[in-house]
Amino acid sequence: MDLGLEGRVAVVAASSKGLGRAVADALAGEGARLVISARGEEALASAEAALRSNGADVVAVRADVTDPGTPEHLVSVAIDLFGRLDIVVPNAGGPPPAGALDLDDDAILTAIEANLLTSIRFVRAALPHLRPAGWGRICCIASATIVQAAPNLALSNTARTGLWAWAKTAAADLRGTGVTLNLACPGFHATDRMIELGATGSGRPMGDPADFGQVVAFLCSQAAANVNGARIVVDGGESLSL
Repeated sequence: MDLGLEGRVAVVAASSKGLGRAVADALAGEGARLVISARGEEALASAEAALRSNGADVVAVRADVTDPGTPEHLVSVAIDLFGRLDIVVPNAGGPPPAGALDLDDDAILTAIEANLLTSIRFVRAALPHLRPAGWGRICCIASATIVQAAPNLALSNTARTGLWAWAKTAAADLRGTGVTLNLACPGFHATDRMIELGATGSGRPMGDPADFGQVVAFLCSQAAANVNGARIVVDGGESLSL
């Protein structure tokens, strides 16, 4: 199936490893040109080299996605180097584990900054370039916790549910523009984040990040032109969100 992504330009945030990297791999495999980013210089350089070795046209930018200026900067890099922008995949690392009754204000605000405001800033930075073209794809990486709250992940449950509510409203505002906004909501996948949380040793099935990347690639494709305001849960049926 041709997803119609050959030559499209995508900004994929927090994409040196984990699910962000899987998305970058999937988009590159469909012929998209990429701006990738991460805080860690070594992992970012490794991701860039691997993508290039597979034939991708990619530029790596070291950046912290929680910095308010980063979304605008990454979008500017795409415009300056590739002359266009078609796809934005906002993404940020998940907050630390915590119970709902153990949170202080600073922890809540930090989670909201990373897992809600970051995505909003990326959308705000991208839309002036997507709307005039009449074609654009925004796919925020959220979490299956917006459907089924996960124990001891109160910060993620809270911030990502806020993103879901905001995205539903924003997607409605984008109807008829040719720009779509959707959420890809992963469950447990075999990533460093899941190792840190101890989930990989729990005996539960772990999803393949590459499969998640393909789901996002579809949502960013021409084939998904009529998919807008959708939450696509990729968790192997853990939340049974039919």
